[in-house]
Amino acid sequence: MLLVIDVGNTNTSLGVYDGERLIAHWRLTTARARTVDEYGVHARNLFELAGLDFQAITAVAIASVVPPLNYVLKRMAEVYFHHTPLFVDHTTETGMPILYEPASDVGADRIVDSVAAIHKYGAPCIVVDFGTATTFDAVDRHGRYLGGVITPGITISADALFERAARLPRVEIRRPRTVIGSSTVEAMQSGLYYGYVGLVDGILRRMLNELGGETRVIATGGLAQLIATGSELIEAVDETLTLEGLRLVYERNRQR
Repeated sequence: MLLVIDVGNTNTSLGVYDGERLIAHWRLTTARARTVDEYGVHARNLFELAGLDFQAITAVAIASVVPPLNYVLKRMAEVYFHHTPLFVDHTTETGMPILYEPASDVGADRIVDSVAAIHKYGAPCIVVDFGTATTFDAVDRHGRYLGGVITPGITISADALFERAARLPRVEIRRPRTVIGSSTVEAMQSGLYYGYVGLVDGILRRMLNELGGETRVIATGGLAQLIATGSELIEAVDETLTLEGLRLVYERNRQR
């Protein structure tokens, strides 16, 4: 079995694959202060709760955008799972040419997202990943990674509004009943939600115009489903796209 780990600035997702089948997955808060042992104990507890044998893990693959955690997770994989993990970056063989300059600036999550999107949905395609930042990644019809767009995530926008406006409360991010809010909370929720949907669709329209053809648009990340319900252009939500990309990249490198 393969253990895949996607380390983001806010959340860390873990998944276990038995061949091509994802048999368990979890989303945790990314904690930069956790030690090797704390991560190991968390992982073993998750396996136990899911009825999985951690000793059945034969390999570990990691996509991380939090460099300070890389050594911790490497040692966790070695100590608790007895395998040196594959860390995905721009030098990893993926079968997808990267035209971004410099290629080293492309986050591992953006690489594996795009690999999985090509495999599952075909090219050309755009992947919108709703994380701490929202990223838009473009793949052309030849399966080449072109680049994309990086914007502040909706949670960052909500936090900034709360922190910089003394009279405005912190609100839950949700789709309000109407665009016109009848209270301060509803007005803020409307601005955050519909403002962000407008941002997403506005960027996507411009990207689609540049890519041309029948370009698929796929969303992933924690708030993907929420935003996709208001979007006119997102056609599929794939919550485990990053994990699937990690599996595909690992399989490609295992066979080399």
